[in-house]
Amino acid sequence: MSWKPEVEGIEERRKRAAELGGADSVERQHDRNRLTIRERIDTFADPGSFREQGPIAGHSDVGEDGSLRSFAAANYVLGLARADGRPVVVGGEDFTQRGGSPSPAGLRKSVYAEDLAVQYKLPLIRFLEGGGGSVVGAKGGKGPRPPGDAVYARHRFLSIGRAMETAPVVSAALGAVAGFPAARLVASHLALMTRHTAQVMVAGPAVVERAMGEKLTKDELGGAAVHERNGVVDLVVEDEAEAFETTRRFLGYLPTNVFELPPVVRCDDPRNRCEESLLSIVPRERRKIYAMRRIVEAVFDTGSFFEIAPRYGPGQITGLARLDGRPVGVWANDPRFYAGAMTAEGARKVRRFVDLCEAFHLPLVALVDEPGFMLGSRAEAAGTIRFGAETLFAVVQSTIPWATVIVRKTYGVAAAAHFGPGAFVLAWPSAEGGALPIEGGVAVAFRREIAEAPDPELRRRELEDRLAGARSPFPRAETFGVNDLIDPRETRPRLCDWLDWVAPSLREHVGVRTHASRP
Repeated sequence: MSWKPEVEGIEERRKRAAELGGADSVERQHDRNRLTIRERIDTFADPGSFREQGPIAGHSDVGEDGSLRSFAAANYVLGLARADGRPVVVGGEDFTQRGGSPSPAGLRKSVYAEDLAVQYKLPLIRFLEGGGGSVVGAKGGKGPRPPGDAVYARHRFLSIGRAMETAPVVSAALGAVAGFPAARLVASHLALMTRHTAQVMVAGPAVVERAMGEKLTKDELGGAAVHERNGVVDLVVEDEAEAFETTRRFLGYLPTNVFELPPVVRCDDPRNRCEESLLSIVPRERRKIYAMRRIVEAVFDTGSFFEIAPRYGPGQITGLARLDGRPVGVWANDPRFYAGAMTAEGARKVRRFVDLCEAFHLPLVALVDEPGFMLGSRAEAAGTIRFGAETLFAVVQSTIPWATVIVRKTYGVAAAAHFGPGAFVLAWPSAEGGALPIEGGVAVAFRREIAEAPDPELRRRELEDRLAGARSPFPRAETFGVNDLIDPRETRPRLCDWLDWVAPSLREHVGVRTHASRP
């Protein structure tokens, strides 16, 4: 007697699981410009590399004769695959079954995805589309329900935390995401959402209307216009194809796990390239702004800058780039927004970015034009000093190599956040600094003289111009306040040399990083 009946049962369940929620559900998914979870995985992963885990997990109804009457597959698909040749764990909700709301087996599989990433020390990729718990069971209230108590939720968050401290985690909202999947989205090193097809919410419109009396659409509650400016997501992409490509590109800057160093790629951009534009990019007129991203493009490997959260805390520019093929973190001030001042949102953004670089052993390059913390009643109401202090702690507790290039201003307490422990500091001739910006210092020190002048505004401007003219870049270098005062055109080759120097210390940096308490 053979085991053929059981083998046939395996194949029948696999076949039904692969059918997802049925042809009608798949067609509706496509009509909304969204792929199914299996199509997403197949599109993202290297061809033929996906190996599904738990393909017949689900709930079956078997007749007395052993025949399979019905089978509802777990509505979370996961497995091991390769992305650009690198092994990864990848998974996501099957929205064609109960709108992605978790079934018991589906919930267990979603937690197992994180456990698998920790066990194998592999990047975890989540393609999210679904809600949290449901008040009905897997079969209209008659089937088993997933565990929903606080103790089990605690286990889920422990698995998420372990995954994030072990390997890169990327999550993409590709449709409506609410409840626990929304928490999973933000518990990532990079969170994406599609502009036209995704929404991210604590709860959907029906729940919100019943609880709060607000009648809103999904987009009004949690569309891209809401979240690309509040820090919930790091990037908004146009469609699913861009989400897959962005995920691949982001992973290219990071190691497979925290026990390895970031990958170095072949670079055709000369390390000694000196851009003539850098000599005049910063205006001599202090009140004029300039494009900091042009400096980033001129200094780092051509086309390598990967910006993170560009619409959130816009006075601070954060992203990943390469120098001579080696990945680094980049943090720069954008003088087009609040003169580059650090707002509460900007501080949160920078703190999270410093932690990313610390976790994955990325040397950090800071291009500084910092006038200080944002001022005024709105800044005070936002708790700017609290979040600014948190960022300062993240910097001083970091152990990665730092290089700081003083492009223009370094004023106030906020300026200290740009200088990590043991930072290699270069200054441009346009550099200036002090306890207060000249404008604020003049307003304090010469308040009476300005008030008594026949033309107070003219006198204010005269004093500001006189003090600004007396500022020189040379005293700081002559007293060894910086490592060197350089021609701006030399910035790229000097930073490439610095990376050579810090390479041995990076080999000792691998492993899980820990932090003390932060304010």
